[in-house]
Amino acid sequence: MGSKTFFCVDAHTCGNPVRLVAGGGPLLNGANMSEKRQHFLKEYDWIRTGLMFEPRGHDMMSGSILYPPHDPENDVAVLFIETSGCLPMCGHGTIGTITIAIEEGLIQPKVPGIVRMEAPAGLVLIEYKQVEGKVHSVKLRNVPAYLASENLEIECPDLGVLTFDVAYGGNFYAIVDPQENFPGLEHYTAAQLITWSQVIRKRINEKYTFVHPQDATINGCSHVLWSGKPIDPSSSGRNAVFYGEKAIDRSPCGTGTSARMAQLHAKGKLKAGEDFIHESFIGSKFTGRVEAQAKV
Repeated sequence: MGSKTFFCVDAHTCGNPVRLVAGGGPLLNGANMSEKRQHFLKEYDWIRTGLMFEPRGHDMMSGSILYPPHDPENDVAVLFIETSGCLPMCGHGTIGTITIAIEEGLIQPKVPGIVRMEAPAGLVLIEYKQVEGKVHSVKLRNVPAYLASENLEIECPDLGVLTFDVAYGGNFYAIVDPQENFPGLEHYTAAQLITWSQVIRKRINEKYTFVHPQDATINGCSHVLWSGKPIDPSSSGRNAVFYGEKAIDRSPCGTGTSARMAQLHAKGKLKAGEDFIHESFIGSKFTGRVEAQAKV
C-alpha cells in the first residue's frame, strides 16, 4: 500500500483525547451516516487503526472524521473512530470535534451558536458559546437514551458475581453500581478496573444480546461503566468508563453520562430537568439533564 496523508488536529475534552481528521478521509457510500459507518468498517478500518493505535496514537486515542451532511438543513456529519472501533456516537468526541471545527473554521453553521450534527446513531443538536474566537462551552442534545436491561449477573475475577444494568446512550454500557462484591470504584485502581472490564465485557457479550431496536448495526456491549462515590460532595456521581482494550476515560464520558441518566431516570432516581453532575475517574465533570421523553 502506498503512503496516505491525513490532516489532523488534536485536542482533548476533560483530559480525554480527540483527534479530528479534517482532511484525507475516504469517500463513503450510504444514504446516512449509519450506512457510511458500515462501509468504513468494511473497507477503511485500517485508517482507524493507523491513526488511533501506536505509533501515531495510543490506548486511549479517540477521534472523528468530518463529512458533508446528507440533509441540507444540517451543518455537518461526523464519523467517530477510536481504539474500541467505529462508534455510533461519542459525547466527549462531539464536544472536542465541535470545538476544533468552530475554532479552526472547518464548519460554518447556518445559525451561529448552533450545530446540527449527523452521527451514525442519529441527529445530535448542539449549542456552543464562542468568545473572541474561542469556544468556551458545548452543550449537546444526544440521541434518545434508554435502559435496555436490568439486574443481570456476570462472574468477575477476584470480585465474584456482579449484578449490573445495561443502558444505551449512543453506545451500550454495562453499568456496575456499588454492591456487596463491589463497594465502589474509589476502592480500586484503574489497572484493576481495566483487567476486570476486559473479562466481564467479553463474558457479557457471550451471555447476553443487545441490539438497538431502530438500527441492528448498533449492537453489543462496548463499554463498562463502574460507579462510585464522587470526589466533590456536590457532584451527583462518579464513574470509570472502560473502552477499547486498555483505556479508562479521563472525561466523564458523554454517551456514558446519557446512559447513566437513562438508567437512573427509569429507576425513579433522577427527575426530568434535574441537573446530574457526573465525575470521571480523575474528577473532571459533565453536567447532564433528562430534558424530554422519547419512544425508541
